[in-house]
Amino acid sequence: MTLTGVAEWHMGTAIDRRTLSPVLEIFRLKPEDGSQFPEYVPGQYIALRRNRCRLTRRVVGADGRERYVPDLDDSGQPKLGPVAHSYSIVSAPWETREHGCLEFYVVLERDGYGTLGRLSGSFFEMSTGDEAVQYVNRITGNFTLDQRARGFGSVLLVGTGTGLAPFVSMIKQLHHDARQGRVAPVQYTLLHTNRTYEELAYHRELLAIEGSQTFDFLYIASVSRPAARDVEDPRLGRGRANNLLRHMFSMPLREEDELHAARAAGEDTSRAREALARAVTPALPGHVSRNELLTRFDPSRTVVLCCGNLASMEDIKYVADAHHIPFEKEDW
Repeated sequence: MTLTGVAEWHMGTAIDRRTLSPVLEIFRLKPEDGSQFPEYVPGQYIALRRNRCRLTRRVVGADGRERYVPDLDDSGQPKLGPVAHSYSIVSAPWETREHGCLEFYVVLERDGYGTLGRLSGSFFEMSTGDEAVQYVNRITGNFTLDQRARGFGSVLLVGTGTGLAPFVSMIKQLHHDARQGRVAPVQYTLLHTNRTYEELAYHRELLAIEGSQTFDFLYIASVSRPAARDVEDPRLGRGRANNLLRHMFSMPLREEDELHAARAAGEDTSRAREALARAVTPALPGHVSRNELLTRFDPSRTVVLCCGNLASMEDIKYVADAHHIPFEKEDW
């Protein structure tokens, strides 16, 4: 998501912060006194900014690769300045109208060299009290059900990590609308994966919405680093999103495909074999059957909407293409 044009920044306050893990948190943004956020549609995003972020600068290594390192002043202290980025909104429109806040699910970004994300690092340094966060008073984006899923009878939503955010907004709004008697004749399936159970944000809320049966909604949660308790949880699957989707369609793991490709090309297979050894064997939650899913995902009426890790989205597109299912993703 990129910022374009001249932005008019408004002052807001981060409230109700909840830490899920050292790298994941949720907070709500309250607008400046007396103001309201613009109307929006689930799946859209808004630009946020903090003014005292640790800045970085681009350097080129001896190998010709670019990287970003902390930008230090003459005394060796980090230079501070404003940084802006757009974030998908987790709250549903009805919640914002009722409570006046927007909710965000953010990750502490870190590159391969360990350099923290400039804005996300600032979010995680906020105190437990209220902290200032600026926002552009404009909400935009076309990653919405109306734009990407219109005309389909089955919608498969795949959210990895904080890529879950737009789908939570969609599901909560669909649930609210259904309670008001507005139910669309569409099947919605949410595949939600993260590393650990503690990092499955909104897990209990999504289970409750599924259990309410206000609309046709199937929730599939999975962890890629399962602990002993996870194996015993009948409502929890195992494996990364792309491999769990491959499992649904009786396809080999991505790591298996990569190993076979390396062998066929006569390449060194040590890395591919190590990756396969580390891969978690995918398993569906106990209440979900593969046959049920194959019925729901009839290619003639299904679309896949995906948001999250770029490598996972690329492989999920491969799976969708292999079964002639239309694929849409959120472009960051």
